[in-house]
Amino acid sequence: MPRITRNSQILHKARELGCAVPAFNYSDIWELLSIVKAAEEMDAPVFVATNMQSFQEQRPEFAGAMGVAAQSSLVPIVNHLDHSNSVQLCKYAVNVGYQSVMIDCSKSPLEDNIASTREVVDYAHRFDTMVEAELGQILGRNEEGSFDGGAFLADPDSCKRLAEETDVDSLAIGIGTAHGFYTSEPRIHFDIIEKVRAKTDIPLVMHGCSGVPYADVQRAIKLGMCKVNVGTQLHYTYVTHLRDQLNVTVPAKNYNIFDSFLPVSGAITAIVKEWIQVCMADGKASFFRPEKNPLESVDALAQSV
Repeated sequence: MPRITRNSQILHKARELGCAVPAFNYSDIWELLSIVKAAEEMDAPVFVATNMQSFQEQRPEFAGAMGVAAQSSLVPIVNHLDHSNSVQLCKYAVNVGYQSVMIDCSKSPLEDNIASTREVVDYAHRFDTMVEAELGQILGRNEEGSFDGGAFLADPDSCKRLAEETDVDSLAIGIGTAHGFYTSEPRIHFDIIEKVRAKTDIPLVMHGCSGVPYADVQRAIKLGMCKVNVGTQLHYTYVTHLRDQLNVTVPAKNYNIFDSFLPVSGAITAIVKEWIQVCMADGKASFFRPEKNPLESVDALAQSV
């Protein structure tokens, strides 16, 4: 029986409640605050996630500190490092306060994927940090990764083996979803979700959800997806609304940054609230509240270094 960390209980609780915890990628403090505001208004738990570009460009210490600050929210917030293919960077993320990290070695041979995942799990679980792995491939291309080959579906037997040999907390699986916006109607292989669930009880994660019909997302949740990742739609909303807002404030010689960014933040918040409802997580924050102050784990980590 895999060890369930205090942080990873959020995914098991989501499955118990028949919902998913939405995970939103943020690039800066404005996106992060917009997500937190939406989560509080919807009384919902959320993951806030940084991809590798954001993690490195903003410096891990700053990204980790923003995530820790977000935990002062009125609702459960989990700061997550998304799609890292580096064992060492996953460990570093744990050191700067992340409650969740993803080690993505899905392009490596299964044996190497298992070995890397096991190493991250062994380290992260010492600090009660949950770990996500990946099998199969997420199609498409953006800053989180790229894949356009044919062998993208997760193999259920490999999923079972990786789960059993690593004690990883959750598993992202290739089911036909894609990073970035879709150029055609996405075809989700729901049968893969069912086959993986028949092999292992590990919580499953759905990546590449921007553009997937909401009915398909909810069907996947009912089949066993406990975490649903959204990024591209938020970033698109950010840049397009910021462009429009700057076309108003700059000609008016208004250089107050808040006057430009607050309307943009409101637009992002609206998208986040919509996705929280799609994931059926609205109004459920009380079911996910940790037994202890989430900052305690960071304090204990600082004392152990």
